[in-house]
Amino acid sequence: MDKRLFYAATERNREPIAEALVKFLPKSGNVLEIASGSGEHAVYFQQLFTNILWQSSDPDPLCLESISSWIKHFSLGKKMPEPLQIDVEKYPWPLLVDFSLDLKCIVCINMIHIVSFSATKALFENSGTLLRSGSHLFLYGPFKINGSHTSISNQRFDEFLKANNSNWGIRSLEQLEELAVNSGFKNIDVLKMPSNNFSVVFQKIF
Repeated sequence: MDKRLFYAATERNREPIAEALVKFLPKSGNVLEIASGSGEHAVYFQQLFTNILWQSSDPDPLCLESISSWIKHFSLGKKMPEPLQIDVEKYPWPLLVDFSLDLKCIVCINMIHIVSFSATKALFENSGTLLRSGSHLFLYGPFKINGSHTSISNQRFDEFLKANNSNWGIRSLEQLEELAVNSGFKNIDVLKMPSNNFSVVFQKIF
């Protein structure tokens, strides 16, 4: 049975995200994606970056079924592992030792504004534990800069999120930088993306 989910935003943003990612991904090694959602990004990136092993994950069983269906749809079973059920706040994450030893980058797309701040904190803390010096944590989504929204549409989106869940909302880049420092990262790049989004890249320094 085809259990693929389709997110309209994925087709719009996957190419710009890939253009940003290619600057920071390793030439080879393992990448862990947190909150892969439908899996559309994951299979696209696995096909694009053929020398990398792209490990998808999500806490939602429906998303895990969708990711598996996308892997099957593109016949990636020999190249791409099945998704892992990962809740960022439940550590240790269920990664194989061999995979962790060659983990070069953690990618998280459009998650932190739809989870609690404690989950964002856990993302940094657990990424800091797993990644070695020189590796990267790559985030994509809407962010506030200097405590302010970068567009009226983002401000309205933030209000919508908070109306649905008081723990949600667009995070400030300065909040993330504080979490990063506490987990051994430094902010090395902020890339402006389409639709008032940003790619924010942190490098593990110790």
